[in-house]
Amino acid sequence: MTDRKGVEIMKKRVVVALGHRALGTTLPEQKVAVSRTAKVIADLVESNYQVAITHSNAPQVGMIHTAMNEFGKAHQDYTPAPMSVCSAMSQGYIGYDLQNGIREELLDRGIYRTVSTILTQVIVDPYDEAFYMPTKILGRYMNVEEANEERKKGNYIVEEPGKGYRRIVSAPNPVSIVEIDAIRALLDADQIVVACGGGGIPVLEQNHRLRGASAVIEKDLAAGKMAEEIDADELIILTSVEKVKINMGRPEEEELSEIHLEQAKQYMEEGHFGEYNMLPKFLASVSFIEKREGRSALITSFDKLKDALKGRTGTRIK
Repeated sequence: MTDRKGVEIMKKRVVVALGHRALGTTLPEQKVAVSRTAKVIADLVESNYQVAITHSNAPQVGMIHTAMNEFGKAHQDYTPAPMSVCSAMSQGYIGYDLQNGIREELLDRGIYRTVSTILTQVIVDPYDEAFYMPTKILGRYMNVEEANEERKKGNYIVEEPGKGYRRIVSAPNPVSIVEIDAIRALLDADQIVVACGGGGIPVLEQNHRLRGASAVIEKDLAAGKMAEEIDADELIILTSVEKVKINMGRPEEEELSEIHLEQAKQYMEEGHFGEYNMLPKFLASVSFIEKREGRSALITSFDKLKDALKGRTGTRIK
């Protein structure tokens, strides 16, 4: 792209991590939510960004996992689907809605740009401590007999008093992205990419073979890894809050606007952020920014992104 004098304008490369609000939970909710999300992404494209998108998938992958297991129980010729397969399925149908919604919104604005979804595998370390301390609860509630059957398979089960038993899986850190060359190639061609959905499909590398891991990857950490590996300029994490707060629920509660890297590290060390909520967003942001000068991360709500990009709101880390 060039300006009026013919001087080439360098596009900023950004990774956008979409939270639950950008997708909804059920299929009808997802259709409606994606139409709103498409406008946000189109705004970025119009603002001269190269855009890679990742997204959450917890409700979707839980629904698929439950459906496949129930189907396998009801039909003897079919087997339950492993977590890695359920993750791949969720990437496919979420990506399908996202790419069509974004394409339609761009065409409505007179912009033609291919939008592609890449089923993305993310390598994890088999010795990651997370495998010994599962934290992510998913799937339907089970009775005690079903829970015992799952334990016999080697799966971890947690009881929720008064409700039943559910499966709990590990959340290892992302090490590298298998399809990163394809993601880079599409971005270099100025196309829009949906990748690393739900944190990516966790796989273990054995020589040149990849084997699905019974785990999930934190979406924000995968977004940070992808931003790092495509050499993005900015990481945008869209969540449920307009600004991040410290000292939550105390008289000294404070919203964070623009902070520096060292401040972000200090707030993490002081324990201001929930381990399964805001902390992964800060971990991803800090790791991404540390790798190269000039990078930044922005954390804000889905509906405030336009204002946040203009510096009017949101929490920016530099």
